[in-house]
Amino acid sequence: MVDRLGRAEPATVLDIGCGWGELMLRLLEAVPGATGIGVDRNGEDLARGRAGAEARGIGDRVEFVEESAVGTSRGPADVVLCLGATQALSEEEPPGYIAAALGELRRLVAPGGRVLVGEGFWQRPPTAAELGAMWPGAHAGEYPDLAGLLDLAVAAGFRPVWTETADPGEWEDFESGYQADAEAWLAANSTHPLAAETRERLDNHRSSWLRGYHGVLGLAYLTLAPVD
Repeated sequence: MVDRLGRAEPATVLDIGCGWGELMLRLLEAVPGATGIGVDRNGEDLARGRAGAEARGIGDRVEFVEESAVGTSRGPADVVLCLGATQALSEEEPPGYIAAALGELRRLVAPGGRVLVGEGFWQRPPTAAELGAMWPGAHAGEYPDLAGLLDLAVAAGFRPVWTETADPGEWEDFESGYQADAEAWLAANSTHPLAAETRERLDNHRSSWLRGYHGVLGLAYLTLAPVD
């Protein structure tokens, strides 16, 4: 993705819901002289991003700002990143927030630029039992299928240049990595005062994943070109 986005030598990069901005930092490393702005509401993640930028020697080329992305005036940028964070761009409820977010991304990308958006889609219609095991309020209309997601992008004023999806191994790495440190701590501290609370949280999340969205919810990475 970094190689593909960097070929056009973008001058500016905007990362919405950036967390610590890892992909943005890798893109800035690959394109000397490019500058970036990361927007997020998590101050700890932003601090980690600033430290990562300094460690790479590109701290003077990137800014991490703690603010809402709804209605942001941080664009336009040559490359706009929004990976798993479209909800940060709109106050719409699911599933309307996806179309609203794509409209905002179209506003934020410069002419001739690129948007890389990571968004969920149903790999197949979820069953009632699977929906019941997911997050509170999960419903079948919350996501489109992959074709429907691409249709929303086209309707927002984009052409889909590249379509990729996370494979099962990526999901397993993500979910395992998300809980690994806490699971290891719990195994070694089963009588700690916080053990019961930690055990409940970990067990609930694992059940939501494996009984709910495992093999049902997909993640698409869409590289989009704005239509003139």
